[in-house]
Amino acid sequence: MKILLKLFKFIVLLCGLLIVLLYIFDYDYILKAVRITYGTGHKTAYLEDYKKFDNRVIAHSAPQPWNIHNNYNKATITDSLERTNIANKTIAYLIIKNDSIWFEKYYDGFNKTSKTNSFSMSKSIVSAMLGKAIMEGKIKSLDQKVSDYFPEFKKELSTNLTVGDLSSMASGLDWDESYYSPFSVTTRAYFDENIAPVILNMKGIETPGTSYKYLSGNTQLLGMVIEKATGQTMSGYLSEEFWKPMGFESDALWQLDSEQHGLEKAYCCIASNARDFARFGKLYKDQGNWNGEQILDSAFIQKSITPRFPNSPEYGYGWWLKNIGDKHFFMMRGHLGQYVIVEPEDNIIIVRLGHTKGPKGDGGTFSKDIFTYIEEGYNMLNE
Repeated sequence: MKILLKLFKFIVLLCGLLIVLLYIFDYDYILKAVRITYGTGHKTAYLEDYKKFDNRVIAHSAPQPWNIHNNYNKATITDSLERTNIANKTIAYLIIKNDSIWFEKYYDGFNKTSKTNSFSMSKSIVSAMLGKAIMEGKIKSLDQKVSDYFPEFKKELSTNLTVGDLSSMASGLDWDESYYSPFSVTTRAYFDENIAPVILNMKGIETPGTSYKYLSGNTQLLGMVIEKATGQTMSGYLSEEFWKPMGFESDALWQLDSEQHGLEKAYCCIASNARDFARFGKLYKDQGNWNGEQILDSAFIQKSITPRFPNSPEYGYGWWLKNIGDKHFFMMRGHLGQYVIVEPEDNIIIVRLGHTKGPKGDGGTFSKDIFTYIEEGYNMLNE
């Protein structure tokens, strides 16, 4: 009994020492990560973890429901697609044809109103917010310098860093895009209760505007610029300029670093549903026009879905790009396989949300599951 008591005291002392060391070396955010993620059996962020964080409401107003296609759910899901959906733990799969829901299926107890984490699909949304701020004259252009809003970047390599560089992932900033390491800055930004200092301490290590490198810190900084330029919270601006005029059917939630600091995690974490996420696909497909109202400038849309750098054809401004055969897709993409995939010529939008994604393929840029969701969706359409 004495041995067990001594062992218990040793374990308590060791845990206490570890906690003290985490605070001393500024890794105390890991305690929150353990409580929310690692201690619950997850290795990384997960679809419904937004419930564990502080959030701000993105309010909707007068809903404009999607039209339902005459052939709604008459197609049979292909065996290959169903196997992929089950293997990758899909929770929502939609095909929208000519602006009408043609097919939809939900899994694992989720439905058309279930909220799940957008993860990095929010990067496309923040880029749309940038386009709106430019359209309204609150930001001059894609060439406006970040240092106009944050003088921390008015030095060395970051002197000429622009908002366009942030949107197109060409900032040249130092950032470790690692989702599974508890010590990466990406993990810190996810769990730290005061993100702003983390972002404002980023250093320029390459000349901005010269090459593509995907960094979540870019979008977080961009969101902070938009907040300063508009004088609104990111959630408020998104609500007033997109959620309400585009007739989203439900309120959404945008995850905050903490209630105290109240900064949205711009690079991720808008909790909404498949039908509402699809609206950004329609907005960009229709060159910024929403039922007769020009929400975004068409020139900005075209620039967004065109590669900025010839040697990085997979990315424009906030949107992923992929040619398959003679079809030209652009898409929103998020961690664990959250997708809104658009083929404008065919007037097709495919949405997939789920718990996991397939293995890497196509040289690692696009995972193999994306091709299945597209190809099998088209097989269903061509029945």
